[in-house]
Amino acid sequence: MNEGLDYAQMLEIPVSTVSVVKKKPFFRRRARREEDLKDQVLESVNDRAGAAEEAFGGEFEGVYTATEELVRPQPNKNKDRFATGFLIAEGVAACLIAAGIFVTNMLVPNTAINAFMGSLSALPEEEAAYYELTLSPVVSELSDAEVSVSADGVISFTDDAAVYPVCEGEIASVVSENGLYTVRIAHTSTFSSVITGLSTVYCAVGDEVEANLPFARSDGQNEVKVSMYDGETLLNCYTMSGVLPVWNQ
Repeated sequence: MNEGLDYAQMLEIPVSTVSVVKKKPFFRRRARREEDLKDQVLESVNDRAGAAEEAFGGEFEGVYTATEELVRPQPNKNKDRFATGFLIAEGVAACLIAAGIFVTNMLVPNTAINAFMGSLSALPEEEAAYYELTLSPVVSELSDAEVSVSADGVISFTDDAAVYPVCEGEIASVVSENGLYTVRIAHTSTFSSVITGLSTVYCAVGDEVEANLPFARSDGQNEVKVSMYDGETLLNCYTMSGVLPVWNQ
């Protein structure tokens, strides 16, 4: 029996299964060659196994006939690696694009996407009615000017003094005639004031004005008049408390 084993070792008879890796063919001719190769391997293995059984009288355990079941195609690991790498590359590219957009929006605030997002998040503010606004004196409280109001609601004074807006707003128009200026200030979309008889104007159309800062001056040679409007309607629903106009309750 030992001599038989030595002979088997010399013949290098396989003692276990034979695995043949079958890769997915790209062309029919290649697939046919692989089928032929598989048949040749099966035939060769079976012939060697049969010769071994004859040599040892069928008593050599571990030698069996190879079948087609042993020669089955293996998973295409290269294809799986390619698909995985492609997905990873797509993820990295998406992250880089998102990071670029984020950095651009941080460094350049006036981008189209920032403007779009701002328009979505910005809620329109409800505009205050004119009677909800606090009025301010048209001259300094330290001025010696005598300020009065007529029955139709026109404030007037004649003095060399700085002129203030009745409340904050924006210069809507400046008109010069005969060396004097008429200024219209828009305080809301409907509430405005018109000041006439000004000798000097410090602001231009579109400038913002504050109630505590003078926007013009009177040299005291002409009467200055201040009228307030709600749309086109002249308002007279206020009285004077010294130089301060106050809404009627």
